[in-house]
Amino acid sequence: MIRFASLLATAGMCALTGLVPAHAATAEPASAQAADFTEHDFQFADGTSLPEIRIHYVTLGTPHRDAHGEIDNAVLLLHGTTGTGKAYLTPTMQRELFAAGQPLDTSRYFIVIPDGLGRGGSSKPSDGMHARFPHYGYGDVVEANHRLLVEGLQVQHLRLVLGTSMGGMQTWMWGERYPQMADALMPIASQPIAMAGRNWLWRQMIVGAIRNDPGWQGGDYAAQPGQWTRVMPIFTLITNNPARMQSEAPTRDASSKTYDTLVDNAGKTDANDVLYWFESSWDYNPAPELSKIRARLFAVNFADDLINAADLGVMQREMKAVPNGGFVEMPETAHSYGHQTLAHPEVWKPYLAQLLSDTGNTH
Repeated sequence: MIRFASLLATAGMCALTGLVPAHAATAEPASAQAADFTEHDFQFADGTSLPEIRIHYVTLGTPHRDAHGEIDNAVLLLHGTTGTGKAYLTPTMQRELFAAGQPLDTSRYFIVIPDGLGRGGSSKPSDGMHARFPHYGYGDVVEANHRLLVEGLQVQHLRLVLGTSMGGMQTWMWGERYPQMADALMPIASQPIAMAGRNWLWRQMIVGAIRNDPGWQGGDYAAQPGQWTRVMPIFTLITNNPARMQSEAPTRDASSKTYDTLVDNAGKTDANDVLYWFESSWDYNPAPELSKIRARLFAVNFADDLINAADLGVMQREMKAVPNGGFVEMPETAHSYGHQTLAHPEVWKPYLAQLLSDTGNTH
């Protein structure tokens, strides 16, 4: 059994300390190595295939090999729906996770951070195929990352898989698909059930706005469509803490300015890519196979996360099926960020340190 009792008792205190702005600037650490891996004859779950796909990734640290020549210190980090691997390269992440003495100290761990299929530097609709790009699901993203590790980096075993939001959902899937491959799993800001209710509804608002935008042209637009961008702020509304939004935009003028900025920022993204981001959760439903997970798993959620509403009782119900599972729902405080607390490792890293300790040390 994972020993998290003392940490559960101090969850509220942890949430009050060391908070910094959620959208800190990104700057790759000196040890970061970026590369692309080409995967040939990639078969998608919908029955389509591509002769090759590209997965962009960044590594931190150095692989260590055991007496059998196998890498034994690899860690996989998975990002959220609208992000890329750069989500883990912010100064806050570097300071709180990867610096000397921190839970994922790069002098000890070999950290792999891919851009998920459909995002960033990896293959995606906006590369040229537009809406003819295969309609990938989360399972395809997981499979592409698995091939990157096994075929591209010769990593056969993982010390840890940690993911936030969409990455958290894919962490549940990883534990089911490859039950012997990881020592530890940490899904953050996610729940192990199919998309439905409010979570599916707000996604359909974005998907429907794109598909019904007069400028979308079935995905073959010459210029980016713009009407759908006026709906995209629903993502900010659903992922941020209401009290923090009130404090950051305390007047109508300030709130209107925020809205205009969000619309403008949405217009800088490709509509087909965004459409695929939100539709790709079509195959997500780990609940029926949770008993297949063999690694130690500890899930971290936040009580003020509207996407993964704590009042649904999902974790209390579903975690019973996970043989070596545990979880915490961190309480809301005056300094909470809602779903975006995932970008504040200073809040949740004590649980990560405990999970790594309980599953043994590296070399």
